[in-house]
Amino acid sequence: MSTRPRLSSSLGIYHVVYRGINKQRIFEDNEDYEKFLSILRKYQPICGYKLIAYCLMSNHIHLLIKPGEVPLPRIFQRIIPSFVYWYNKKYQRVGSLFQARFKSRPVNNRSQLLIVTRYIHQNPVKAAVCNHPRKYKYSSFRGYFDNDLIDSELVLSEVSKKDFIDFNCEKNSDLCLDIEEEIPRLSDEIATNIMQRLSGCRNVTEFQSLDIDRRDNVLCSMRKAHISMKQASRITGISYGVIRKALALAV
Repeated sequence: MSTRPRLSSSLGIYHVVYRGINKQRIFEDNEDYEKFLSILRKYQPICGYKLIAYCLMSNHIHLLIKPGEVPLPRIFQRIIPSFVYWYNKKYQRVGSLFQARFKSRPVNNRSQLLIVTRYIHQNPVKAAVCNHPRKYKYSSFRGYFDNDLIDSELVLSEVSKKDFIDFNCEKNSDLCLDIEEEIPRLSDEIATNIMQRLSGCRNVTEFQSLDIDRRDNVLCSMRKAHISMKQASRITGISYGVIRKALALAV
C-alpha cells in the first residue's frame, strides 16, 4: 500500500511527531535526552533547518521545524539512525527504536504557529508529568530566549517575551498533532518506577530479557498496580497482544 503524500506548509514550517516503536520508551535517563539534543545540534548546520520548538517525552518527540534545502525525510534519515546507533550500543540491543514513518502537519499561518508552540510546551503538563511547562527540563520552554538550538525570531516577532510566557502557560483545549493514545491514569515516569521495582530491571532492554514466566508474573503485578495494558506495553516494549495473553492466562 502506498503512503499518503505529506502536505506542504505555506510558511515552510512543520509540526513533527516521532514515537518509539510499539509506543515503548526511547529515553531511559538524562544522558539519552542530552544525546538526542546533541544530535539535533550536530545536524542543524549540516541540514540547514531551523528549530522553533521541541519537547522530548519518554516515548515520543515533538519538533516544530522549518527545513532549509534538505527536505524533512532526509533530515530524519540522518538524525534518527545516528541516535539509534548510539542507543543500541549503549543498551546492547539491536533493531528499530522509532516507528518507521514520522507524523507531520503543516503550519500555515502565524496564529497556528503560536498555538502549536504552546501545545508542544504544554505536552508534559497534559501528560501529567509536571504541573507547569517551566518544570520540564527537556522542552524548549525554559530556555526559549537563550537556547542555542532554538530560532525564536519568528515567534517573538508576533508576541513580546512576557506575552510569550503568559500565552504558553494558559490553560487551553488545543488539539494539535499528537500520538493518538490515552492519557494514562499514572504518568509513565511513575509506572516505570513501579515496573523497575517489581522486576528489578533498570530499563526496557533488561525487561525484554526476562524469562517468560518471570516477565508474565511482573506484568500481572503491574496490572494490579493499576498500570493499563497499553501503558505497560509502552514502558516495557512488550506488545499489547502478548500482555493481554499473559493476563488472560493468569485469570
